[in-house]
Amino acid sequence: MENKKPLSPHIQIYSWHISSLVSISHRITGIINIIAITVICFWSCWLILGENNYDFLNYFLGSLISKFIILGVVWSFSFQTLSEIRHLIMDMGYGFELQTTKVTGLLVILGSLVLTVIIYLIGRNFI
Repeated sequence: MENKKPLSPHIQIYSWHISSLVSISHRITGIINIIAITVICFWSCWLILGENNYDFLNYFLGSLISKFIILGVVWSFSFQTLSEIRHLIMDMGYGFELQTTKVTGLLVILGSLVLTVIIYLIGRNFI
């Protein structure tokens, strides 16, 4: 006998909410940040080994793909930071209403994009 009805909401039945998107993105950016921090630590250790390693660093940072990667990591860190602040506020018992979770989820997404642009402009010495 086969059960035709799933026991829990299935991906075809379940409708996505902003809170689900922020939660899943929070987990993914956490993994990206761990990988980025590990690469930065190994990179720093590699640079300590000698001046000839700086040439590769300058070559890599001059490429377009590296700028895209750096911009993505900056967005990942800013998203993770704002999402952690949101979770901290929720841990204190605030913001569980449906409308509040929608607004704070959108604030996290839009705020991370704004923070990324601000950090980019600071890095380019525009601000």
